Amino acid sequence: MKSFLFTALAVLAINSYLFAQPALGSKAPEISLPTENGEISKLSSLQGKVVLLDFWASWCRPCRIGNKQVQSTYKKYKDKGFEIYSVSVDASKPSWLSAVKQDKIEWTHVIDTKAANGNLLTQTWNIQFIPSTFLINKEGTIVAVAPEKDELEKWLQKLL
Repeated sequence: MKSFLFTALAVLAINSYLFAQPALGSKAPEISLPTENGEISKLSSLQGKVVLLDFWASWCRPCRIGNKQVQSTYKKYKDKGFEIYSVSVDASKPSWLSAVKQDKIEWTHVIDTKAANGNLLTQTWNIQFIPSTFLINKEGTIVAVAPEKDELEKWLQKLL
């Protein structure tokens, strides 16, 4: 019984390590994906700004609600050094582009059509569900995971 319990705990510990999201205080792993025009946009190109990294999809109702909720925050802080880097995990580029238009997304948005099946990007960031958001400071360090609107505002006031 003791060996079974030890083995189970070891498996849990290894899985937690292998499948953990990037830790608070760690450098944000690079993302390099195409924009709607097919140009490659790198997350690291936004270093020097405070970035809300948002994993979402057109078919995800909570994601779409989140897009609308963050609009006012984006407009309020974008000229002060705040940017949003939205990564769509849609398998369909037309669905993604339609959602971008409907939600009036003005910030940086890219798509990873292979993410829906699981790939290196979703494994690196351990995306288990969407929306998944990370707040990254000007130096490229993750400072918050899944900040709600009020918490995001407090962080932005502190970091900008």
